[in-house]
Amino acid sequence: MSGLEQLYQQIILDHSKHPHGVGLEPGEVTSHQRNPVCGDEVTLALRWDAAGERVTEVAWEGSGCSISQASASLLATLAEESAAEGEAWRPEELRALIDEFREALRSRGSIALDEERFGDAAALSGVSRFVARVKCAMLAWVAAEDLLSRRAGV
Repeated sequence: MSGLEQLYQQIILDHSKHPHGVGLEPGEVTSHQRNPVCGDEVTLALRWDAAGERVTEVAWEGSGCSISQASASLLATLAEESAAEGEAWRPEELRALIDEFREALRSRGSIALDEERFGDAAALSGVSRFVARVKCAMLAWVAAEDLLSRRAGV
C-alpha cells in the first residue's frame, strides 16, 4: 500500500471514529437513505443561511460501515470549510459537487477526486475500485441531492 493510500485510509478511519456534523435538530427537514445490501443508514439535513440561499452546514446521524460514516462526516466538514471561507454553497454548486463525486466514485478508479475541490473527501477516491462499497460512500451525498431536489420543488 502506498503512502498516499495509507493516508487516505487513515482519514477515513479518523472520520468514522470522530465524525463531524453529527446531530440533528427536532423538526429539521431531513432525507433518510439506506443501503439495503449492507444496512448502512444516513439521515441528513442541510442548514441554510438566513436568506435561505446558501448551505452553511450539513448535519447528520447514521450507522454503518466506516466508509458510509466517514463520507457523511467528510461532506459535513467540506460544507463547514466552504462556509468558513465565505464560499457557502449555492444549490447549483452543491449539485455540481455531488455530480463530480458520483462520477469519480463510479469510475472504477479512473477518475480521482480533486483534492483542491474536495479536500479530505478526496480520500474516498479509492472506494471507486470496490463497486460494492460505492453505495456506502454515496449515501450522504444522495441524501443531500434528495434535499436539494425537494427544495427546488417548493
